Amino acid sequence: MRFFWLVIGVLAVWRITHLFYGEDGPWDVFVRLRRAVGEGFFASLMDCFHCLSLWVALPLAYWIGESWKERLLLWPALSAGAMLLQKLTTKQEAAPLILPGERHEEIDDVLRQQADTNEDPG
Repeated sequence: MRFFWLVIGVLAVWRITHLFYGEDGPWDVFVRLRRAVGEGFFASLMDCFHCLSLWVALPLAYWIGESWKERLLLWPALSAGAMLLQKLTTKQEAAPLILPGERHEEIDDVLRQQADTNEDPG
């Protein structure tokens, strides 16, 4: 197998998975598809990028790979490449670190107090 087929495979798995997982598509086709699957296995599959990428990578690994050993190793490799691309292209806001048992009190003495507009500054 040539290296460019690996790159093309990873890009294809990412694109197809992203299309089914998080895009509306033309005429909201993929939104309707996600609604149509309802609940259960396929609904949970459409809600998980990592799970969906495994299933999308399976036929591509079979098609790109030249031997059974190569196909077997290519399957998780294509999925992993798609997951890495997803991490690189998705902005995630960092959640605040909360340690177990730690008390969280609001401290407002460090905030700027709003000046009363009715007071005479002189």
